[in-house]
Amino acid sequence: MIDEFQHNEETMSQTKFNVRKVAVLGAGVMGAQIAAHLVNAKVPTILFDLPAKEGNKNGIVLKALDGLKKLKPSPLSNKDAVGYIEPANYEDHLHLLKDCDIVIEAIAERMDWKADLYHKVAPHLGEHTIFATNTSGLSINKLAESCPDSVRPRFCGVHFFNPPRYMHLVEIIPCVTSDAGILDNLERFLVTTLGKGVVRAKDTPNFVANRIGVFSMLATIANAEKFGIRFDIVDDLTGPRLGRPKSATFRTADVVGLDTFSHVVKTMDDTLPGDPWHGLFKSPEWLQKLIAAGALGAKSKVGIYKKDGKKMFVFDAASGEYVGAGQKGDDAVKDILKIADPAEKFRQLRASEHPQAQFLWACFRDVFHYISYHLADIANCARDVDFAIRWGFGWSVGPFETWQAAGWQQLAQWIDEDIKAGKTLSAAALPDWALQADRAGVHFANGSYNAAGQTLIGRSTLDVYQRQLAPARVLGEAVAPLGETVFENDGVRAFTTGDDILVVSFKSKAHAIGPEVIDGLNKSLDIAEDRFKGLVIWQTEEPFSVGADLQSMLPAFMTGDWAAIDATVRRFQDTSMRLRYSQVPTVAATQGYVFGGGCEFAMHCDKTVAALESYVGLVEVGVGLLPGGGGCKEFALRAAQEAKGDVLAALKDYFMAVATAKVATSGQEAQEIGFFRKGDPVVFNAYELLYVAKQQALAMAESGYRPPLKVKGFPVAGRSGAASIKGSLINMLEGHFISQHDFFIASQIADVMTGGDVEAGTLVNEQWILDLERKAFMTLLQNSKTQDRIANMLTTGKPLRN
Repeated sequence: MIDEFQHNEETMSQTKFNVRKVAVLGAGVMGAQIAAHLVNAKVPTILFDLPAKEGNKNGIVLKALDGLKKLKPSPLSNKDAVGYIEPANYEDHLHLLKDCDIVIEAIAERMDWKADLYHKVAPHLGEHTIFATNTSGLSINKLAESCPDSVRPRFCGVHFFNPPRYMHLVEIIPCVTSDAGILDNLERFLVTTLGKGVVRAKDTPNFVANRIGVFSMLATIANAEKFGIRFDIVDDLTGPRLGRPKSATFRTADVVGLDTFSHVVKTMDDTLPGDPWHGLFKSPEWLQKLIAAGALGAKSKVGIYKKDGKKMFVFDAASGEYVGAGQKGDDAVKDILKIADPAEKFRQLRASEHPQAQFLWACFRDVFHYISYHLADIANCARDVDFAIRWGFGWSVGPFETWQAAGWQQLAQWIDEDIKAGKTLSAAALPDWALQADRAGVHFANGSYNAAGQTLIGRSTLDVYQRQLAPARVLGEAVAPLGETVFENDGVRAFTTGDDILVVSFKSKAHAIGPEVIDGLNKSLDIAEDRFKGLVIWQTEEPFSVGADLQSMLPAFMTGDWAAIDATVRRFQDTSMRLRYSQVPTVAATQGYVFGGGCEFAMHCDKTVAALESYVGLVEVGVGLLPGGGGCKEFALRAAQEAKGDVLAALKDYFMAVATAKVATSGQEAQEIGFFRKGDPVVFNAYELLYVAKQQALAMAESGYRPPLKVKGFPVAGRSGAASIKGSLINMLEGHFISQHDFFIASQIADVMTGGDVEAGTLVNEQWILDLERKAFMTLLQNSKTQDRIANMLTTGKPLRN
């Protein structure tokens, strides 16, 4: 029997839910950063805290706002955002709550403090205000008891993950009185406006992600002790080698804060006395001693790891002392982790007698044991578990997906054998459903397993998900290739979903732009001009593009066939110009890295629809080159168009962006710097990117699109402008801020962007600058120091300063 999981349309509000203003109660770490992300999304926000005892009564909030500007990575996506957070305090400003459509409480995790605050603010809430508590694990139903009856239908839990801007997961936790329509409206807002991946969690301690993620960390700690594995080796083995963040296990605890981690563990200890793994829910003695000594992790600059000068140390639990860090996993074990076939990988991990392999098998096994035992209690279905761990803890593959990919039956048998042999962290038996003889997994084409109801749960039918044309998927879901292929070569796939827009996706590694991509994009433009209303460049996954494929130039580079490389660069420039002057509207849909040639393609499209987390830059100087696909030309043109009688003044910031390889850290900042146009859409949910980009292309087409007229002539800063820029460069060279080769590269950029050896104010056309750009590119390419930079980047992946 299949139950389609959908939200009851009859319970939804009959009117559109507009969020005009939001209040956040509590200006601590989470509250301030939630407020920051709200104003990133242009949602006016009031941030409350207690009145300061001295000075400005909003002093606590003002200090928090000042702190937001200093945090790295920045919780703010543009420099002006913080100005839209209104500071307030509970003594003077509670009347402001009546105008807020959503109020998020984010004070400390104390049930009594939260209850006191609810009594204080409830009388001031608007009649339809959604009231949500941001808690990482307290009972939502218990908290609801502190709300008046009139507020309880509008009350629920909403658990943001830290840092709120960057972590995709938000858990919504209903209480028994929560109105279904309120929950749906909150989910719509979180998904589209704030760009989040929402999981509906049950009201159980620590909900879904923390319950399982923290258990995984505790199991890892316990197994590391059992098998005698050093903490730095654990981190080497349990990070990217397993498809997990670089911070792995113990570095993650440091980043989270050892006191915070210990608090979450204590919540499990206090609230889960009947859990078969309850004995594990204790902070190890060594961890308690570190906390007592003030070694709290990254925030105190010492925790499990500490840095002394340039040397890194790691805590050794056995001796209670810090030892030199940097030890790695054994090569034989790392070779097992490289095995592509999951079934064979797990077979070898379990069969190996190496302690590190036994440790890894035990960590996987114990998590599989735990999630299968508790699936019925803590989640609506297995998909919610996998999404929660992927989005909340940064795993590339969820735990149920991992089990299913490796062969459900075999792993279930091995787990069962280990339980009966007393090797597991709990003697609890696997649930009957996990041992069913015909079970192939938990994710299927028509839904994911719900252990409580023994049914399959389909995807949410909430209208907001119709905007996700390529949503996140779990292993086992029916996933057909998106759209119908119209054209495909080794570099691109061009497809349509039947709406008269041709979508082009690159097939190259990291979507680097080589000859096949350029040929494929030109062919796609031919097809779009002949048969479609518009063209969208969109990648099936990030990055948008890391830029030109230098590897593809190597054969010509090694043989000194400079004419062939010059022809390739010319072809690149011509493709950029085709995007600008195509007979159909062109849209770049960007996310992740938008570097070098990828940035140049986006700059030449009619519009860019950028995911908020687009990291954009013309970074060619890192390999000793300058932008050769039209980037220098485009900035020279934009400076001329923006100049108010002084082209050089308008050009200087653009020059610095290129010469210093400045990278915008959001789609909004990319507009501020000038890579993207002000007013182009910035989409907060990357899964909506394709939908919005196609709508933009269709809107231009339906408005009677005509390509822009070619610019006949625009003024440049000329040789005097270049001389002015080079004067500043000489000061940087003499101050040892840049190398001699940096100076040479920057001088070439200055000559190109100012129009070459001409008088200031001379009118030139785009091709003039493109020719200068290509000539300078070839000059740099033939320079030995640039060749060293390219070789270093291709071999190490890191820039060389020479």
